[in-house]
Amino acid sequence: MKHIFFYGTCAALVSLATPLFAGKTNNQPTVPAITNTAAIPTVHANRQEDVQRKLDRFAKKHADIVFEGDSIMNRWETTGKEIWKQRYVGIAADFGIEGDGVENALWRLGKGQVDGIDPKVVVLMIGTNNSGRNSADEIAEGIKILVTEYEKRCPHAHIILMGIFPRGEKPGDGGRRKVAYVNSIIKSLDDGQRVTFIDIGPQMIEPDGTISHDMMPDFVHPTAKGYQIWADAIQPVINKYVPSTQ
Repeated sequence: MKHIFFYGTCAALVSLATPLFAGKTNNQPTVPAITNTAAIPTVHANRQEDVQRKLDRFAKKHADIVFEGDSIMNRWETTGKEIWKQRYVGIAADFGIEGDGVENALWRLGKGQVDGIDPKVVVLMIGTNNSGRNSADEIAEGIKILVTEYEKRCPHAHIILMGIFPRGEKPGDGGRRKVAYVNSIIKSLDDGQRVTFIDIGPQMIEPDGTISHDMMPDFVHPTAKGYQIWADAIQPVINKYVPSTQ
């Protein structure tokens, strides 16, 4: 079966093995009439094959835990593979896509990405790729919409909303300040019921505020050390909803 996706004024003919991403649906996220690009569901044109591979692995198959985000989330199975094997293999689906922004995650979700999965926990972190093109308020608004959509589409799931990891070597870097401000806004989404906000950023920086190569060689993506800190931070919450992981 073939489907046509339109990007601007150009049409691209793409062959997909599943109808989940075919054309329009009546189940798109409800978003306000705004011009905030971080809050408008948008296809990531250059990542269709990556998205399809994730669907082939995880779509419509039950998973107790869903991981959602960008390259940092996607690398659980590479950089963080040893921890992934120990804690999440067989019970988790990782929908992280390299380079995705909040708007791309909204698009994937609107195309039925988690339909039929019915997870018990959703681990969500996204927004660092928006830091160069959106304001902190815009990024936070997009994340709020994404959380709301996950609450609606995964009614039995508890959401672990991660603070965006610090980026940039020094505390004064613009990207670092922006994601810190986003985190200061989205932490209010922790309602003590459906959403738990966890920020491990302070554990990923040195006493002088810098980020070491040992933690993030490129000052964005953590090493295995960072994934261990992450796994340990979310485990107590996961244990409450997925007891088999204890």
